[in-house]
Amino acid sequence: MNAQQIRKAYLDFFVERGHSVIPRALLVPQNDPTTLFTGSGMQPLIPYLLGEPHQNGNRLTDSQACLRAQDIEEVGDNRHTTFFEMLGNWSLGDYFKNEQIDWMFEFLVDVVGLDSNKLYVTCFIGAPEFDIPKDNFSAEKWQKLFESKGLQADIADIGSEEDGYNRGIKPGERVFYYDGSKNWWNRGKTGPETTPVGDPCGPDSEMFYDFGTPHDTKWGEHCHPNCDCGRFMEIGNNVFMAYRKVDAGKFEPLEKPNIDHGSGLERIAAAAINNPDAFKISLLWPIIEKLETISGKNYDSNLASMRVIADHLRAATFLAVDGVIPSNKEQGYVMRRLLRRAIRFAFELGVEQNFLEQVVPIIADLYKDDFPEVAEQRQHVIDILVKEEKVFRQTLRAGVKEFAKLSADGFNGEVAFKLYDTFGFPVELSLEEAYKQEVNVPEDWRAQFDAKMTEQRERSQTASKGTFKGGLGGQTMQHKKYHTATHLMYQALRQVLGDHVVQNGSNITEERLRFDFSHPEKVTREQLDEVEKIVNEQISKDLKVSFAEYPTKVAREEMGALGQFGDRYGETVKVYKMIADGADKPFSFEICGGPHVDHTLQLSEENKTFKIIKEEASSAGIRRIKAVLQ
Repeated sequence: MNAQQIRKAYLDFFVERGHSVIPRALLVPQNDPTTLFTGSGMQPLIPYLLGEPHQNGNRLTDSQACLRAQDIEEVGDNRHTTFFEMLGNWSLGDYFKNEQIDWMFEFLVDVVGLDSNKLYVTCFIGAPEFDIPKDNFSAEKWQKLFESKGLQADIADIGSEEDGYNRGIKPGERVFYYDGSKNWWNRGKTGPETTPVGDPCGPDSEMFYDFGTPHDTKWGEHCHPNCDCGRFMEIGNNVFMAYRKVDAGKFEPLEKPNIDHGSGLERIAAAAINNPDAFKISLLWPIIEKLETISGKNYDSNLASMRVIADHLRAATFLAVDGVIPSNKEQGYVMRRLLRRAIRFAFELGVEQNFLEQVVPIIADLYKDDFPEVAEQRQHVIDILVKEEKVFRQTLRAGVKEFAKLSADGFNGEVAFKLYDTFGFPVELSLEEAYKQEVNVPEDWRAQFDAKMTEQRERSQTASKGTFKGGLGGQTMQHKKYHTATHLMYQALRQVLGDHVVQNGSNITEERLRFDFSHPEKVTREQLDEVEKIVNEQISKDLKVSFAEYPTKVAREEMGALGQFGDRYGETVKVYKMIADGADKPFSFEICGGPHVDHTLQLSEENKTFKIIKEEASSAGIRRIKAVLQ
């Protein structure tokens, strides 16, 4: 099966078992200040894993597009990508370990056709200091499933990753216990001891595919499933969310434990062709083939360059589909960095003519049948990416001139970083230019540059202080107030500026709201004052805030509920209504996932009023407002 077939088979498999297919969330999380991108399949499901009922029931499945900016520097080997799809299924207080393990084994072996002899699994070894037992049920369940295929499946304790390198695998062993650093899920760092008080958490059971490649001892003396040498590849993880941490040393069982499963589509596809090179799968190899044609060079001789280009352009394409435009801030900054790294690696292949207009259509065609939004945005995406390429190629030419100015007093790591960060000039080209112009290059230039890059990488990965893995945030009363104020401002903007105003994104913290919207010109101070006036008037009317669920088509087409540009919905949606007592129609009627206050007068507590503090351009045709309650 190729990747596209595996994706379809997975969704069909779980639909047959009572699951509802939910649409993918945008790569840019909406109303979530804690993270720049949707980095896991479970991230958009956090409210429901915490107990909020889902409109599609308690059995859900999807294929979620994900992006992890922190992996940019890792791309170039055979398995790391910044963009990937996570196949997911969830049980919200319904089935648990027994069904989940049965189904995953059946799907991988009987549906996809993976050789069960190449599958290995890991389970949680337990944490007696917290009264959390060893996950014997999962280990013994896996053992029986392997034995049903005629395989020996001994169970062994490993412990930590380091223990694995010291111990290795003994003949006949197939199921392994690891400690909380490997087989425990909670937000942020793994392990019961690091779980924040109040959070749901639990053991997990990971599945690995053995490609049989020789072990590289630079990672450790012996190989084991969690080894980084490349022989074993994790292809999926079953999280058994069974506990909540109630204080520093105590956990209590959840009344209704959840299943949170995620499998990497690209990794399963690599296992299906029994090739550890994930770039050989059907969602990436056509891009590589196009690069070979354009450059006239062979993939096997240019692995890193072609892998970086293929991955980065795929990520940038989906970012553009989801409404991101290259810029020097936040998501736009990461998108620009992806594109410029791809173009720079194209230079290494000798591709110095515009090439995105040849490659991006290949990417769009790989996804157009399964993600209609890609087909709809195809030309728009091509136009955005090609424009960025043209700008950057001009930047490269200008960078040569800037190099001469900045290196007049000598070249060092700080000069290289300034050229890279301020002018977008690749560090490799700075070094090449130094040699061309016979400028002295000090031995410690790279250490200086790396130190600056470390600071920049932290900025690009962090949307705000306190960012953490998983997106568990934005539920305080202050967040609720700003969510509610955003609805009021959205409607006020449409009243003042016109119905062409459509939300293009938002970011809410405890200190302020930020709102992006379509508008062709700067909003005047008089118009902003009018928006403020309308919002404060509605707050003072103490509008009642409530929600109801409607069929999506009815909500949008018949009832006129506002949505956001690029958002995709399932068969039903949650719509929030804000209406004054005795009024015939609501002031605000908008599709949203919350959270919100119950009455708008709560926004004026402590004599606070709504105030717009900044209005500026976000990108072409998109304006940005920042506002506070003060």
